[in-house]
Amino acid sequence: MANLIPAIDISSSGLQAERTRLEIVASNITNAQTTRGPDGLPYRRKEVIFAPVLDQAQAAGNKATGVKIGKIVDDPTPFQNIYMPGHPHADAKGFVKMPNVNIVDEMVDMMTSSRAYEANLEVIKNARQMVTQAMQIAEA
Repeated sequence: MANLIPAIDISSSGLQAERTRLEIVASNITNAQTTRGPDGLPYRRKEVIFAPVLDQAQAAGNKATGVKIGKIVDDPTPFQNIYMPGHPHADAKGFVKMPNVNIVDEMVDMMTSSRAYEANLEVIKNARQMVTQAMQIAEA
C-alpha cells in the first residue's frame, strides 16, 4: 500500500498543474479581443511551462516525483494587425493591433489539459480502489 501513496501524490501534482493551465487558457480566451492592457499594449497570450518535481530523497537518481508550474511566460508571437478604421484604438492607417491569441490553439490546449486532468483523476481513483481492495484482503 505504501507504494500507492507516491502515485497519488504525483497525480495530485498533475491535477494542480493542469488546473493552473486551464485557468491560463481561460484567461487567454477571455482576453482574445483586449486591445489595450494596463501597459497600453494589446493582451499578450500566456503559456504555462511545466517543471518536474524532484524529491530530495530521489534527487541522486534524478527521478521525477511529480510536476509543478515552472513558470508562466508571455508568448513572443507578434500581435495581429487588423484593418478596422472605426475602432477607437486604430492607428492613422486604420489598423488595430490585436492580441496574439488564436482561439483554435486555445481550444486545443483546453482539451489537452482537460484530458490530462481526467487521466490524473483516474489514476487517483484506481489507486484508491486498490488500497480499498488490499484492506479488504488484509481483513479476511
